[in-house]
Amino acid sequence: MIPACKRIRANVLRASSSSGHGHIPTGFSVIECLYATYSVMRHDPARPKWSERDLFVLSKGHAALGYYGILAEMGYFPESELARFGAYMSPLGCHPDRMKVPGVEASTGSLGHGISLAVGMALAIRVAGEKRRVYTLIGDGESNEGSVWEAIMVAVHLRLANLTVIYDHNKSQGRCLPITNPADRFRAFGCDVAEVPGHDVEALKRALSATSELPRVIVADTQKGYGCETLVKNMYEWHRRSPNKEELPKLLEELDATAV
Repeated sequence: MIPACKRIRANVLRASSSSGHGHIPTGFSVIECLYATYSVMRHDPARPKWSERDLFVLSKGHAALGYYGILAEMGYFPESELARFGAYMSPLGCHPDRMKVPGVEASTGSLGHGISLAVGMALAIRVAGEKRRVYTLIGDGESNEGSVWEAIMVAVHLRLANLTVIYDHNKSQGRCLPITNPADRFRAFGCDVAEVPGHDVEALKRALSATSELPRVIVADTQKGYGCETLVKNMYEWHRRSPNKEELPKLLEELDATAV
């Protein structure tokens, strides 16, 4: 785990503990995916509305706290703002709001919809003759939604080569309807697919930087709660829990012991 990602996770734990809100395990599973994406895409925190920027859509909007940690790390707003997560009048709500948070391109949270927005953005950019890219991160749970696969069919039909989908394969659907072979399914739909260790930033950056003439899907093999043994072993119990004052030091200690 690179130091920046460890620091972001610590901020997530503290913000969740103080607010009583946040989905920590799913936020932890996407930290490296988001960090790698923002490391390769064109963006400027000093100019969030820069006309030549690439676009990112967090389709699984309940991972917002992890996303806010990345945006703060990249310089979209001060890291100290994370302490106000979920507080009255704070712009940092439990789901990202594009009208309130610098760097957020789409208000998401209704699962299965973010990828459809990303497909529309990619098409609009191509129609405008621009060279920008669109990235979207989707969850394995929301991929039980038919709208995800409808969006993929449209993207492949239109050959939206400027679209990259990051699939967070954290196996959260183990008790429901797991998609056990996502890479094969995306290939069957006609996508260009890469399978990558989801907590390896350099591997993710290489996959994200590759070019293709088709919509590209990065299947990131991740772990829900990655970085804290307690969260990994009890991911269902912690799905929508925040650490209390006694639990927070233990989780921070586990995180600190994770190899860099």
